[in-house]
Amino acid sequence: MNSDLDLEQRYRRVLRLLPGYYREKWEEDMVAAFLDSWMTGDPDEDSVTMEFDRPSRREMASVAGLAARLYLGGVSAPRRYFAWGQAVRGTVLAVLLLQAILSIDQLVYLAWWRGLIGWLPAPPVILPAANNIWTVVWYAVYCTWIMIFIVLVLGHYRAAQAAAVLVIVPDLVAVLQAQLAGNLPSRFGPWAYWILLNLAPVLAMSAFHRDAPPVARRAWLLALPAGFLLVSVPLLAVQMTAHFAWMLDTPGQCCLLVALACLAHTPRARSSRPGTGVWSLTLTLTAALAGLYRIATLGDYLHDPHLVKVSLAELLILVAAAALVAPDAARTQAAIPAQPPFRRLVG
Repeated sequence: MNSDLDLEQRYRRVLRLLPGYYREKWEEDMVAAFLDSWMTGDPDEDSVTMEFDRPSRREMASVAGLAARLYLGGVSAPRRYFAWGQAVRGTVLAVLLLQAILSIDQLVYLAWWRGLIGWLPAPPVILPAANNIWTVVWYAVYCTWIMIFIVLVLGHYRAAQAAAVLVIVPDLVAVLQAQLAGNLPSRFGPWAYWILLNLAPVLAMSAFHRDAPPVARRAWLLALPAGFLLVSVPLLAVQMTAHFAWMLDTPGQCCLLVALACLAHTPRARSSRPGTGVWSLTLTLTAALAGLYRIATLGDYLHDPHLVKVSLAELLILVAAAALVAPDAARTQAAIPAQPPFRRLVG
């Protein structure tokens, strides 16, 4: 009799990937449907099937995909899964916003080198030149992040994810080529950037599914020019004056920006007003990502104790700022209704 349950138990082990609330409701129906797809009506053949066969890779992939969508829940999910889904969606949008702003930077930088902005002085010699066709092509590919961000905000989730998958491949090829050729500018920075700011958000874009509430389009679209004016323009001014010692590296900029966002959100988080908890959880998750990026790149500065101290100070500022919103983030799972209203919000 136990052998008759072997295939069933294998399916039940696969279904453990699903959240408990969903499994309690649908596990028996799913197991019955899976087993029914194997049965032929021949007792001998069915007995062999039950004893020796296993769930197919396609079935396991399907269950894993369903689990990801359920854990990153939409409007009808229980409060905990909805909160995490919104936090992941908000973090993905924040990372793509950063990539889009950096893409605009690259366009301005390319125009600067090509002399298309006549009123700017000649670029400093210390900056790498954009004087070959492959560099120009790389800039053009990288600027696709602007389109990906806009398409995602407008609700075309699958198109945005497909484009993002294509965009991160050239970056991976460039890092691998530099690694093999021994031309990698730093040991950890390029890999940390690709894994945390390219690969991770592309995988996390699976949180945008048909049950997810629509994005606050106007706010996120306005954040793109605002971010460029408030972040990129001051950095461009520093580059124009060649005061490169004043500039933070990319991980440091991420730490500072997330810390400022946490500080700006702290009064709302402490007010315990409805709806603040998801943003607190989003900022906490974004702070964790920025912190990992900062930690991963510390090894590049071991030769310079001053830069190590600066990096640790940036990390400390980030942790202190995130600690201000973390209590509200912890309360969010109990603060959000079990079935949130269908609003145009992410956060």
